[in-house]
Amino acid sequence: MLKRIRHLTLSVIIFAAACVTINVYFPAAAIQNAADKIADEVTNPKEQKQEKKQDIKSQIFEKLRDVLSVPKEACAQEIDVSTPAIRNIRKSMRENFQQLRPFYVRGSVGENNKGFVEIRDTSSLNLKEKADVTRLVEQINKDRTSLYAEIVRTNKLESSSLQKVQGIFANSWRKKSQPGWWIQNDDGDWEKK
Repeated sequence: MLKRIRHLTLSVIIFAAACVTINVYFPAAAIQNAADKIADEVTNPKEQKQEKKQDIKSQIFEKLRDVLSVPKEACAQEIDVSTPAIRNIRKSMRENFQQLRPFYVRGSVGENNKGFVEIRDTSSLNLKEKADVTRLVEQINKDRTSLYAEIVRTNKLESSSLQKVQGIFANSWRKKSQPGWWIQNDDGDWEKK
């Protein structure tokens, strides 16, 4: 009888553990895809009018998933980056980025490794330009902060995911930077792209 109770207790514990699953899945690939699209849209708004083809990695992934008959939901989670709040943030980022572009070219600002724009060298700027670059950097970083937080909130990610989202976006912003612009590498050192 005691053996039976132990067996039943063990079975109940195993069943309960199987039912209580903590989902620690972080949709890094989906966020990377969204970050690349948003960074491209912000830094090259004219190119967004054309529909881009799916990249070769995605095509291979889709074929592999189909061959293995794995449900799409199990492979990747889509994230929502088209809420009204996110659309407004993206619009503001596009407008401000175009005004900030000359300061990237002059080396006054760069993309840091945390997903934000950083003022680097304003010695060649006049007083009005210094005020303009400071205002623009503050606005863009405010928009980026809002964007990252909104992506986490909208997609019901854990608040601890915010830093991961920022890191993914940092890679996209640096990748979309033009040759000759300043970027901060993962070690914290600044280099021209």
